[in-house]
Amino acid sequence: MQGQNISDIIEEYLKRILADTHQIEIKRSEIAQLFNCVPSQINYVINTRFTIQNGYVVRSKRGGGGYIRIAKVNLISDADVLDDLMTVIGNNISSTQAFQIIQSLFEDNVLTQKEANLILAAIDQQTLAFEDKRVENAVRARILISILNRLKYDD
Repeated sequence: MQGQNISDIIEEYLKRILADTHQIEIKRSEIAQLFNCVPSQINYVINTRFTIQNGYVVRSKRGGGGYIRIAKVNLISDADVLDDLMTVIGNNISSTQAFQIIQSLFEDNVLTQKEANLILAAIDQQTLAFEDKRVENAVRARILISILNRLKYDD
């Protein structure tokens, strides 16, 4: 574990648990205590590593009996998840976020490696080399939403 930061370690721990089950329910304070860190560190990991773009749905309940529920989802088998993903993309998306989505689709065996690489080439920063970053991110979003709609309605 040398060279790993605490966020990487927490992420690996949660993903190991998720490998055995489709969904986990955790208490932020318990995980923070386990890793001897502040609870906000757990929030950071969940908010940055367990996103819809990465193929996870996170639900939480605050308060004394509160919890955080993390579920690994198949992006294509659940139309609601795809709709959520398209909502997250919205009118613009960065190349980093777009890569995460394509990576998740590949990991879920929705895309072959060749298909994923072709899409990545089409939405790459060098391909969409617009002077205005906003235009680049908007075009990338349109391409991704079009691809997701095609996957959603294509049997």
